[in-house]
Amino acid sequence: MRTILLAIAAASVAAGAAAAQTGVAISRAVFVERQAMLAPGRVTRSLEPADTLRRGDVVVLMLEWTAPGRPDGFVVSSRVPRDLAFRRSGGMNPQVSADGGRSWGELGSLRTGGRKATPEDVTHLRWQVSDADAALGRGMLTYSAIVR
Repeated sequence: MRTILLAIAAASVAAGAAAAQTGVAISRAVFVERQAMLAPGRVTRSLEPADTLRRGDVVVLMLEWTAPGRPDGFVVSSRVPRDLAFRRSGGMNPQVSADGGRSWGELGSLRTGGRKATPEDVTHLRWQVSDADAALGRGMLTYSAIVR
């Protein structure tokens, strides 16, 4: 499973490469969601830094961007590692690609192999950071996935 963690880390490094070339710094973190039974019918969920992953684990990938003094919007892109199946994005809705980044759109509008693309088909994500958000100088983008 260490290989999976290394693959996720490598993909995260590639995230936002275009944004980094335009004065936007991106830091990344990967967390695993853990559940614990407090009492019958009472479950608590927590996020822990991902040091080991197992098939079926739910992970949350966080991309924090900083762009001090930047008045205009930009795009942050991220490849979804092959060992992960995309679930959903938190906050801002990204455009997605199911063909390696060749075409983009809303998940419900994409097709792959003659059928409607599903979250598991997503290979890349990209978020448009608005002028107003860019002017804040920092922000965070997140998405969750399941370890295949």
